[in-house]
Amino acid sequence: MGLTYQTMEWLGTGLRLLDQRALPANLRYLEATTIDVLVDAINTLAVRGAPALGAIGAYGVVIAMDQGAQEGWDSERLEKEIDRVRDARPTAVNLAWGVDRVRPLMAQGRDAVLDEAHAVVREDEVANRAMGVRGADWLLARLGDRKLRLLTHCNTGTLATTGWGTALGVIRELAARDRIEVVYVDETRPLLQGARLTAWELFQDGIAHLVQSDGAATSTIMRGLVDAALIGADRVVANGDTANKIGSVGVALACADAGIPFLVVAPESSVDLDTAHGDDIQIEMRNGDEILNFAGQRTAPLESEGFNPAFDVTPARLVTAFVCESAVLEVSNGQTPGMKWGRES
Repeated sequence: MGLTYQTMEWLGTGLRLLDQRALPANLRYLEATTIDVLVDAINTLAVRGAPALGAIGAYGVVIAMDQGAQEGWDSERLEKEIDRVRDARPTAVNLAWGVDRVRPLMAQGRDAVLDEAHAVVREDEVANRAMGVRGADWLLARLGDRKLRLLTHCNTGTLATTGWGTALGVIRELAARDRIEVVYVDETRPLLQGARLTAWELFQDGIAHLVQSDGAATSTIMRGLVDAALIGADRVVANGDTANKIGSVGVALACADAGIPFLVVAPESSVDLDTAHGDDIQIEMRNGDEILNFAGQRTAPLESEGFNPAFDVTPARLVTAFVCESAVLEVSNGQTPGMKWGRES
């Protein structure tokens, strides 16, 4: 199950990014050597996924330093441009985390910042593999050592990370053990990250899957066709509430009713202990035109306006377990991130 594509690569003067807007039809890349290009790539979802954005944030500081040196920015302008990267997507905590991790090193020079950005990538790759093993072990221990029928929402694979994946990393680990019967892939409206990206990754790996509409997910679960659901997270707060792609909370509600596990798989960099409850998470609102149009064609009356939250919040009571690189926390049994790291309010 060798990967033949990379989400990002540092070229020495900037980032080479796999342009996820073009998938699955075209495998193309773009180069981000300026802050304008990088921020546009983040905002238009050419690059996306919480762990990937953590690395993007770290490398973005290097790109800002390089551009500032070339164009003669003063310190105020440099900090403003770095903030543009940090704040490009407010719900995903990893983007700000990546910037904040390397920013204190700027006084030591560009090389120190770049070395730390490379460290973010290395650590993410190790964390991905660890989460895959922990999540697979947990599921097989509770559901039996057998082939599983799983459901996933949005994209949580290599395309959302620096390599391997979070929730999709667990699925890949199970596939490597020959413990996958089928994966139900929610299409993930309005930008189809499930149909375009997750299905493409599963096809590349030869993992059996079925793409379904988001509206079918609840029925699929409640008909007994799914053994467990796995999602990623853009932010996990101290009490275990989780922000993820819009539609995730509906999957969690169906799993709770059906009595099957609902797992959140995310690195510790996605944990925000400074936020106590999910009600305090800022939800990114995207352009309503993403809802009102499809493939360039208007699908609603011209007079209609769109309501387009990018994320929703799943309450901790609906999360069976949170899988990170160092542990599996059984949230439904009271094990929350805040308790593990001693910061719960």
